[in-house]
Amino acid sequence: MRLVTILFILGFASAGAIFGALNGESVIYDFYFFTFATPKGAMLIAAVLFGWVLGGALVYLGLVLRLRSQLRAQAKSFAAMESGASLPSPELDR
Repeated sequence: MRLVTILFILGFASAGAIFGALNGESVIYDFYFFTFATPKGAMLIAAVLFGWVLGGALVYLGLVLRLRSQLRAQAKSFAAMESGASLPSPELDR
């Protein structure tokens, strides 16, 4: 499994390097207060990575935190139920 992961990472890294090499022309970005020039491929990869991080943060903040709080509340209620009243153990009637 580790070999597959390493090959997967190497494949994407080489594809990114090829993509960056094929899109090497410089593009000027103007943000009113400052301007800078970077290669087009680098800016495209940076935009994809920024979108990936932003999407992950939105999922984490919108879904994971809510589910963690629900799980914590259920664990507390389960612990209170266990400590407050012991549940009878099911016995087989034969």
